[in-house]
Amino acid sequence: MNSWYHAQSAARKWGGDPGDYLAIEEFIDSSKQIIGDVRHRAMYHHTAGVYLCQRIFGDTLRIGRKQVPVRLIAERHILEDLGWLPSPADYIEGMPIKAWMSGAQRQQLPLSTLLGGDQ
Repeated sequence: MNSWYHAQSAARKWGGDPGDYLAIEEFIDSSKQIIGDVRHRAMYHHTAGVYLCQRIFGDTLRIGRKQVPVRLIAERHILEDLGWLPSPADYIEGMPIKAWMSGAQRQQLPLSTLLGGDQ
């Protein structure tokens, strides 16, 4: 489901306009910019992603005269996509550990490569 449909779903649940929810919904799906398939969900579609939404957007979102917990909005998005609320550990379970992950195989790059120029 795309962000707009999640926003429409949230508006049906808590009132207001879908645009009230769109920034939260787009943030959760923003990882599509990096990974173009369902693996993008490993970045924010989990319990830590819900917490991150709260840190970015605040504890509640004002819709008319009521306050809607951002946590509930983010959790609903994930539940609509996955049917459950995984943790980051659920995504990396069974992921192979590669040597570069420990820093044991460091690559030495010239500073100019890191800066993108001939310094």
